[in-house]
Amino acid sequence: MTHQFPALTRLGLGGVTLVLVLAGSTLPATASPADTGRSSIAQPTVEEQRLDRAVPQEILRRSGFDALAPRFAHALEGSRSYAQTERVVTRHASALWRRAVDRAQGRGPATGDLSRGDDRPLYWARLALSRELREWTPRFGLDDRRRKALHTALETSSRGQEDIRYPGRQVKRVLVTGFDPFTLDRDVRIGNPSGASALALDGTLVRTAKGLARIEAVVFPVRWSDFAEGAVERALARQLPHLDAFTTISQGRPGRFDVERTNGAWRGGFPDNENLSRTGVVPVTDPASQPQWTSTTLPYHRLTEADTGRFPVYDNTEVTEIPAGATQPVTRPDGPTPGSTARAGGGGDYLSNEIAYRATLLRDRLRLPELPGGHLHTPVLQFGTENANPATGGVTDPDFERNRSDIVSQVRALVRTAVSAAP
Repeated sequence: MTHQFPALTRLGLGGVTLVLVLAGSTLPATASPADTGRSSIAQPTVEEQRLDRAVPQEILRRSGFDALAPRFAHALEGSRSYAQTERVVTRHASALWRRAVDRAQGRGPATGDLSRGDDRPLYWARLALSRELREWTPRFGLDDRRRKALHTALETSSRGQEDIRYPGRQVKRVLVTGFDPFTLDRDVRIGNPSGASALALDGTLVRTAKGLARIEAVVFPVRWSDFAEGAVERALARQLPHLDAFTTISQGRPGRFDVERTNGAWRGGFPDNENLSRTGVVPVTDPASQPQWTSTTLPYHRLTEADTGRFPVYDNTEVTEIPAGATQPVTRPDGPTPGSTARAGGGGDYLSNEIAYRATLLRDRLRLPELPGGHLHTPVLQFGTENANPATGGVTDPDFERNRSDIVSQVRALVRTAVSAAP
């Protein structure tokens, strides 16, 4: 990253255009629990409130995913106990994930004229299910603790986290992670190529120089609170000891892939999908042993040298640090210096840097030094020039479809290359 792109250096998940969010977005008005007399858990979230905009409704309608929330609501109304409700939530959330994966991979009917590879129907349909669950009042009563547990089950099951299956050890095991769309108050049409990649790769076999590899994928929310509550560690801790490689993936900057060499223990405060900001040291268990920096173990030389697709791939070694004994942050092109304090990893100081930091810290704490793993930033998924204005543009165009397809294909090739180069 260069000083030409200060917003990207700070944020890391969404490219240079992220700086526009601060000037152009507004917080949706939400009544406080005290005003309504209702539990805060029962209040529609900021993300859920965006569902009523025209674009999300069009995406749901044109993908056929608009039918899923009414079916879920009907099933909830038939629940007569908490245990039955748990089964309903898990079944419908898991079915949503499988439907999104099957649609992306060409199985079953396309259901609508929106392209199969689109990640946005999954995001908006999940929020539609979440809002139905939040607004539902069961006959048997539901306290905040149990309602939150149901929402957690909906989240994990609809993000592929309960769907990870690997065959025997004769097949290499690879895990990739993606993210939801974000900066939706700037442009509610936005998709995320990392999420699209996760849907396209989940459960697939690829042939590598080391033999067949099975790729499993999960998708994470763009929310500070979920990460602080340990969502990444809960999803990955039981998987990492059994893997041959992993990579967290997010959207980076225009026109290029970056293999992020170093991750920093710092949150820069950019608003998440709930329009909440968090600044400070990345909160983890056992902070006394928490390092300021973690490093990739992906084969970055091979990834940058291989011909994997249309976009160039860079080994990004830049970080922002406060040097030992100093008080002001400086940017270093070649990684951190001894004893420095993190202010941004190669992937910035947003949630892409944080998932990379958490995943690689978990790898190190599990004493898996030989496990190849780290973070990959994709190019920004851009609309065509004539469709770029969010106020007047359509939900898709040929350039948008081509860009997403090319990014996803190159992610697949990069994963194959990483496994081929692994020890």
